[in-house]
Amino acid sequence: MERVEILYQDRNIIVISKPCGLMSVGFEGFRGRTAENLIENILRKKGEYSQKYRPFAVHRLDRDTSGVMMFATNERAQKIIMDSWHKMVKHRKYIALSETPVNFTKYGILPESGIIDDKLSYNAYNIGYVAGHDEKKNADRSQKTRTDSRNPEKKEITARTHFRILKSSTKFTLFELELDTGRKNQIRAHLASKGYPIAGDQNYRSHVNPFDRLCLHARTLEYVDPWSDELHSFEVAEPEEWQKMVK
Repeated sequence: MERVEILYQDRNIIVISKPCGLMSVGFEGFRGRTAENLIENILRKKGEYSQKYRPFAVHRLDRDTSGVMMFATNERAQKIIMDSWHKMVKHRKYIALSETPVNFTKYGILPESGIIDDKLSYNAYNIGYVAGHDEKKNADRSQKTRTDSRNPEKKEITARTHFRILKSSTKFTLFELELDTGRKNQIRAHLASKGYPIAGDQNYRSHVNPFDRLCLHARTLEYVDPWSDELHSFEVAEPEEWQKMVK
């Protein structure tokens, strides 16, 4: 059973650790468990839930991405956070365990650190891909999740991902990543376009799935509270086994 852990809570903000396999929030007609309704259940058990104090999403993690995530506790706080998100959030670091390319001639060799700034497009299933690469075809063929025929393919949009290679072997590479832009599927599409699909990522033609999950984890969230100006930092480590895979 999926569980969320509340890492921090005050009158305006709740910070949680979200497990892999749990949606952040639901959509129309969805009846499954989400991080949002699990937080509601926790607040109800503590006698703290009300229409004026309940979770409101300010950003999202993909269903199969684990890690640190923030919710507002009222609509006014949600608007303030979303309006000031890029100013208040100082660091959001992700860890990804990716396949190491077999063919460096095709993709080139990534330096130890740098920026991937290829623009993203989205297919009819709202799966992101880098224009000019074959990820669009991969996403079209691999899509097995909910589709929305009302979501037309979008034009190219800017996306910037900072990366640092922490460890690398002939089979796996461990990345630390930060985003300048929070586009849907940004890390997954950017790494796949360079020949480093994240392990367990079927949508981007990963060949291995050693942990029966997408190996992407939101490790760090650091922000300045808009109300108190205090700096808050939260970190949840990725699974230890990811380090062991890179020998």
